[in-house]
Amino acid sequence: MLLRGKTALVTGSSRGIGRAIAQRLAAEGASVVVTARSYTPSPSVRAGAAAALPGTIGETVEMIEAAGGTAYGVAADLEDQQQRLRLVDEVLERTGRLDILVNNAGYADYSVIEHMGMDTFDRTVEHYLRTPFVLSQCAIPHMRTQGAGWIVNIGSVTGLAPVRPFREYNKSSGDVIYASVKAALHRFTQGLAAEVLDDNIAVNCVGPSTAVRTPGASQLIPDTFPTEPVEYLAETVLAMCHLPAAERTGLVAFSLHYPWSQGLPVHSLDGGELLPPLEPPATANPNILPAGL
Repeated sequence: MLLRGKTALVTGSSRGIGRAIAQRLAAEGASVVVTARSYTPSPSVRAGAAAALPGTIGETVEMIEAAGGTAYGVAADLEDQQQRLRLVDEVLERTGRLDILVNNAGYADYSVIEHMGMDTFDRTVEHYLRTPFVLSQCAIPHMRTQGAGWIVNIGSVTGLAPVRPFREYNKSSGDVIYASVKAALHRFTQGLAAEVLDDNIAVNCVGPSTAVRTPGASQLIPDTFPTEPVEYLAETVLAMCHLPAAERTGLVAFSLHYPWSQGLPVHSLDGGELLPPLEPPATANPNILPAGL
């Protein structure tokens, strides 16, 4: 129960990576605020077409409560400036405090540069840079008053320099803008960590070492691309949410490399089962530093 008495806000937690993180933090005693665009299945819009994806706020809350945890649901469209600015205040109204902020919510619509529309460009920047900036800005004063806080941004291995000679994936996947903004998020993490270190607020970034096949990302991941279980990423996020900033801040860590290199035990999402160590695959980007950047 590492997080007993703490409150965590996990954005984009109606499904996928966000849901897994919410479950793992709740299993360690945190009261978790589950948020997504709405209480109904939210549409994923790519190339002008919308398709509803499985997963709701209510389902995540029910899963956490069924496992003995505490969770609250708050709907907020993070592309709406007013809803975004109100989110932290809503969390405080419901729970009275905010100790942990996990910036997970995202939007991905890949396209090669030549054919990418400005709407896709703008929405990618909005989700992965502006929103973490705004939510961090709103959360920091409350964390400072409490004497401690933890911010975890969800990064991406695509934010690292691609392997040379370039792989076929890099030539045609269309992930350049997504990857570029994730690289900016990595740097944002490290810069913010320096700014709030003396306030005992830790800021770290965690990304998959390969890829996690979630409902939202599955369309973008080739069938032959190596993927990984989400539990290792959720455990790595947890590792960034309890030590004082002086001991662990400013890291950009990856979900198979970090637990493997640090000997970090990885548990099931409910905390009840110890999973086997999982070595990073040989195909992983060699630019990953096992202990974090």
